[in-house]
Amino acid sequence: MTDNAAPSRLPSRPAQSVRVLLLDDDNFTLEIMADMLAALGGFDVRCETQARRALATLAGERPALLICDLSMPDMDGIEFMHAAAAAGFQGSVMLLSGMDGGVRRAAERLARAHGLKVLGAWQKPISEADLRSALATMATMASHAGGQNENLYNPATHRAK
Repeated sequence: MTDNAAPSRLPSRPAQSVRVLLLDDDNFTLEIMADMLAALGGFDVRCETQARRALATLAGERPALLICDLSMPDMDGIEFMHAAAAAGFQGSVMLLSGMDGGVRRAAERLARAHGLKVLGAWQKPISEADLRSALATMATMASHAGGQNENLYNPATHRAK
């Protein structure tokens, strides 16, 4: 798989591992995502299948990145985004879903309206190229001073929607 610009902007080995929280009720999806991040290196990944436990993880471990499914049985992704924003989550967010593009775009807008830094919303399963692109966007955002409170909108991610 070839990715034109993203690999050059994504550090090959960060000095410190980037904390990532993966939230999905499907264990297979969690394994695939964790394996993709492990292959890229430099990520400390925590997987959760239950939204309420994931909220506790957000508060306790303060991950830099949340990768969240939109369709879960105990709390859907929209409710989760609202709760994460209310809890003061400051990291970046990637939304994943098997739902149609309209639902993903609406979820993106709602998460941004809550003040979250949304990198985009992708159809499951996300490709390695799209994951690399989102991580490169996150790295670029982190390198800019004052980007901490930025409400990110990245139209480049919409090609995968």
